[in-house]
Amino acid sequence: MKAPKTVKTYCARCKVHKEHTLSLYKKGRERRLAAGVRRYHRKKAGYGSQPKPVQKRFAKSGTKKYVIRYKCKVCGHTTVRKGNRLKKIEFVQ
Repeated sequence: MKAPKTVKTYCARCKVHKEHTLSLYKKGRERRLAAGVRRYHRKKAGYGSQPKPVQKRFAKSGTKKYVIRYKCKVCGHTTVRKGNRLKKIEFVQ
């Protein structure tokens, strides 16, 4: 899907419709000391196997859910909106 690089949409901080630049949301690096990660490694240690089932076959459809970040050109406030199922997304002028 081809999406525009800039869109005029509502900014929650400015409280009016302003120009926003669109970009793809990317997950940051995981924290190694987060409680869930520590719990997971503690469960994996010692005797016994994987605590959660590992997916053996690829069961999902050929699409990914892309999440889009909207950044206000005036104040710089960013909002993240729910992604749609797409094979590929491309930002064009």
